Parts: sequence; structure tokens; C-alpha cells
Amino acid sequence: MTERVEHGSPIDKTIDQNTDLADVFNLAQQLRVDAIRCSTAAGSGHPTSGMSAADVMAVLMARHLTYDWDLPDNPGNDHLIFSKGHASPLLYAMYAAAGAISEDVLVTTYRRAGSALEGHPTPQLPWVDAATGSLGQGIGIGVGVALAARMREAEHTPYRVWVLCGDSEMAEGSVWEALDAARRHELANYTVIVDVNRLGQRGPTELEWDLDAYARRVEAFGAQAIPIDGHDLAQIDAALHSSATTTRPTVILAKTRKGRGFSEIENSPDWHGKPLPAEMAERAIAELGGVRRLRVVGPLPDSEKGKPISHQGADVTLPSFEEGGEVAPRKAFGATLAALADRPDLVVLDAEVGNSTYTNEFAKVCPDRFFESYIAEQQMIATAVGLSAVGYKPIAATFAAFLTRAHDFIRMGAISRTNLAVAGTHCGVEIGEDGPSQMALEDLAMMRSVHGSTVLYPADATAAAALTATVADLPGISYLRLTRGAYPVLYPHGEEFPVGGSKVLRHSEEDDVTVFAAGVTVHEALKAQEELQGLGVRARVVDLYSVKPLDHQTVAQAARTKAVVIVEDHHPEGGLGEAVMATLADHRNQAPLVHLAVRHMPDSRSAAEQLDAAGISARHIVRAAQRLLSDLRPADAQA
Repeated sequence: MTERVEHGSPIDKTIDQNTDLADVFNLAQQLRVDAIRCSTAAGSGHPTSGMSAADVMAVLMARHLTYDWDLPDNPGNDHLIFSKGHASPLLYAMYAAAGAISEDVLVTTYRRAGSALEGHPTPQLPWVDAATGSLGQGIGIGVGVALAARMREAEHTPYRVWVLCGDSEMAEGSVWEALDAARRHELANYTVIVDVNRLGQRGPTELEWDLDAYARRVEAFGAQAIPIDGHDLAQIDAALHSSATTTRPTVILAKTRKGRGFSEIENSPDWHGKPLPAEMAERAIAELGGVRRLRVVGPLPDSEKGKPISHQGADVTLPSFEEGGEVAPRKAFGATLAALADRPDLVVLDAEVGNSTYTNEFAKVCPDRFFESYIAEQQMIATAVGLSAVGYKPIAATFAAFLTRAHDFIRMGAISRTNLAVAGTHCGVEIGEDGPSQMALEDLAMMRSVHGSTVLYPADATAAAALTATVADLPGISYLRLTRGAYPVLYPHGEEFPVGGSKVLRHSEEDDVTVFAAGVTVHEALKAQEELQGLGVRARVVDLYSVKPLDHQTVAQAARTKAVVIVEDHHPEGGLGEAVMATLADHRNQAPLVHLAVRHMPDSRSAAEQLDAAGISARHIVRAAQRLLSDLRPADAQA
């Protein structure tokens, strides 16, 4: 691996787990120097946030991190997650010390266009499990990764998870959700290292160097707290060793100094997120002992242990539902999860509403791969992202309204290239008497905006079953919107629902108006079509179950009628209506259009009353169609 060092420069020395701590100190200095070099060359970055944690990371990678850098997919590798993703100069300096990247790549490409060495780590690099940088997330993702190892103990796939956190992010509630989950799952293979360097972005952190206060909080959540001097290599080594021998999750509280090693800026509040100017960087490198080229060969995993997760299950027969019978889509979702339970890679998570989302059907047949997250939606998604990072396919479900709490985790999941299906039930005003606090009226907009997402909204049980099986295989982030109430089954068993497709439920060669709907409003559109037919108006009804990607061709063709009505159980912003209108704008469709959506604050009343009060019931669809066609008649008469 010598040839990967810049210009073929020789390696000064190889560091391994038996090397004395004096050489590990030199490794820590090298990490500091390289963090300065790459950020100064880039003209941006956070070198001081890495300099504080360099001693801990040097001891970890030399003596405790079991990792084969040439085989990052080895199932026996430990996992290192930088929850404080802004300390990427330190992480990338570690990769260079391990020989995973070259010194030249580190110094000349960090934060440059096209480089995988981004400002915050992402899985563009094979050694990165998940994107971090939105603080308070890496610690939760680590729970999912550690949980996966617990699940696979029988397969002899042992590894540890190490998470580096900043002290600023300890103010995030998601941190404590994560520690609670780690305690609940008894994740003894999970160690959090908090870099308590006292300084945040604009000044001191909430607790500064009060390690006792941090320790009391950690212990209250059931984890082992180990306060140490984060620059004392012997204390660091002992703490890391202790964390690997306990039966509880561990939090090492390392008291450090920001900018450690360069006296001009050490413990200064003025250097967060600032690279050192070239002349200052030269002085810092000199004070730190100059450029070194130490190579780390830490502990290696047992090559005979561990194997990839299997994705092959038994052939699946989807549940069937009698046409015309009334079945809730969410119930079909649960029945389909149970039918998919033989897939060894499938895991299901819920936020304490499994008897309403029907994920409890999966729990009954496969309790070992069902995870109750309780009312902790952020941690539910974080756990799912961690499970996905090691090869599982998670499906996470809760009431759609409460996914808004976890939106940042979903957004970051897309950056992590996570394969995650999210199911949101109890959506829209259709839920009825529970009132507006329980109504998801923003979720389509929220999920459509996620990069690369797929958004699906089945109208009946058959579609819900088929699309549940679909999202179990889809790459990336997918969202399944599931209606609460029971509605007539529209489609026969075996009907296919391809992503990007739609279903034209009613049509003729001479349709006057097209009604675009999805989910519950499909049923209202069908009622409206029957009423319009009795009034001599021919209406086409299109079920746009694939909200993203939309069936652009069918939308453009169907909208060649005289008028268009779009009806959705969602706010007008960002949902089905805007998706359809964007397509029609691209095709320069001139047909007059009405967009029926929930424009006023709902209250508590029955589902049928809610739909009518919101202006999205069959009655309103009929009126909208009549009004549009009436406005066209004078022009027709003149012609």
C-alpha cells in the first residue's frame, strides 16, 4: 500500500495494536497536521473540531477499531460513525493514515468539485455508513447498526459500533432517544465518544466541561458513563477497553481542548469552522512536529466469521380481497407485511401504533425482526437508516402526521443512499373526529421533496398490498400513504401497479371532463362520475396512485378533455395537484382546471363530513365539473 502515499514517499513507520503510546501520540499529531493541511488547501473546513478529538481517534484506530481497510464490506468490520460530521478533516486524515486514501487525494481534493471527500462525510466513500452533519443523528444511526449485529449473533457476525459525537449536539433530544434505545436493546457493542471540547459554533456549550452533569444524564438513561481526560492516551486506552467489556452501552466523556496542539488557537472560541491561513498553518504544523507519514495497521476482523445478509425469501403470495368488499388499505398493508416475513432482510419498525398501522401482523409472525420504537419517531428512522447501512431493508410505519418530526432524518437518509420504505397511515381529513392535530395534510409535499423519493398512495386494499410488496424491493426512500377507513375494493387480485403508473377507472372516447384523484378521493371521484353521468356529463376518472414519479403520459393524454378537476385530501401546496399541474404546464395543456384540496383548518367531525367540509367530496367534484363546463358553453355557442 506504500504506492498510495503522495509521490511515492516512504512510510515513516507502521503503527499496530502493540505499538507503544509514544508512537500513538505521534499518530495523533499526524492527524492534526493533516486536518490542517487539507482544510487550509481547500480554504474551508473545521480543523479545530477534529484537533480536539485526534488523541481519542488515534488510540481507537491503532488499538481498538477492528477493520480491514481493503475490504470495507467485510461483515466482521467494526463501524465508525462521525456524528459530528463537520470534523471530516480528522476522519479523512484517519483514512489516509490507514492507507485507504492517498495523502495527495486528501490534501488536493478535500471539499473540491467532484471529490468524494465532501465537507461532511457521505457514503460516496465505502468506509462511511451514513451521511452526517445534521447534528444529533449519527448517534441514533449507530443504534441501528449495533442492533443489526445483535440480530446476527447466531451467525457469528460480531462487530462493535463506535460513534464520535460533539458536545454541542448533546442538546438535541434525538441523542437521548438514541441512548434510551441503546439501553432498551442492551447494546453492549455500542460505544459513544463525546468530544467535550467546551466550545460550539458561537461560544461555550450549555454544560461546557461539566463532565459530572453529562455523566448523570448518561447514567439516567441506562448507559455506562466514563469521564476521562481526552488528551491522556493511557486513560483513553483504558476507557476504550472498558467499553468493550461491559454489558451496557457506553458513553466515554472525553474532556478535550478545541484546536489542541497549536497554542495560538487552542481553546479559542473564534476558530470554529475556519481553516488556518497558509502562514498560520505553517506555524501550527511546525509546533505539532511537522508532517509525518505513519501508517496504521490496526486489529483485523476474523475472516472466517460473518457473511452478507441474504435477500432471498420464499415465494410470496399476496393477500387477496373480494372486489366490492370494504377493506382499509392500512389493514392490507399489515397483511402483506406478514406475507413478506420469510424475507430474511426485511425488518419492520413502528412508533407505538402497530395496532393501528397493522404492523403488529408482522410482529406476530416475525417478532425477531420487528422493532417497537415507542413514541420516538426520530429514533425509529435513525434505527432504520442504520439497519439499511448494513444490508437490511427496513419498513418504518407510524401515523403520517408524526413523520414530520422525523423529516430531517428522512432527508439525510436520502443523502445516505438509504434503502428505506416509510408508511404513513391516518392521513388527511378523512381520519374524521380526531381533528387537525392528527391529520397529515403536508406529507405528500414533504415526501415528494426528498431527493430521489418514490411516493405512492393506493386507493384500495388490492393496490395497498401490491404497493407494499413493491416498496419492499425499491431502492432509495419510498413513501406509502395509507388511508385509515375501509373502502370498496376496486381492483382484482393480481392487478399490477407499476411505479410511475396510473389506472383509468372510467373513460369513453368523448369524455367532457377528467378527474384526477388518489387514495380516498378516488372513491369520491367515482361517486361524482356516476352523478355526472346522470346529468349528461361524461367524466373520466384517473387513479394517480403513483404520485412520484407521476404517469406523465397518461396525465397529458387524459387531460385533453374539455376540463380538468384535481381532487386530493391534502393541502394545496406540494401535493398531487401541483404534480399534475407541473405535467400539464410542460405539455402546454390549455384545458381549464380546478384544484380541490384542503384549504381551511379542519375541526372534529365524521370522515364523510370532513371530506365535504373540506370541499373534496363527490358533491364538490360534480359542482366543479359543472362550473368549468358551463364557463365553456358561451365560447362553444359562438363557434
